[in-house]
Amino acid sequence: MEAPEQHNKSRVVKIDSVESWDFYFNQATNQGCPIVVHFTASWCIPSVTMNPYFKELASAFQDALFLTVDVDDVKVTTV
Repeated sequence: MEAPEQHNKSRVVKIDSVESWDFYFNQATNQGCPIVVHFTASWCIPSVTMNPYFKELASAFQDALFLTVDVDDVKVTTV
């Protein structure tokens, strides 16, 4: 399975399916990489306002995997 593309060369990976969630979550877990997830929704103003700050954090902490998940589009779980 190929890794889904990152959008706009951002350090934040937009999760658009359960499969992409599983891929990135499992890959980072297997490599011992910290994962930071921003669960968001387009209708949630505080969440949308946080987007540029989340991207800034992703640039500052390049050893961690930063994911963003729109909770209205993708339902994910962790084990």
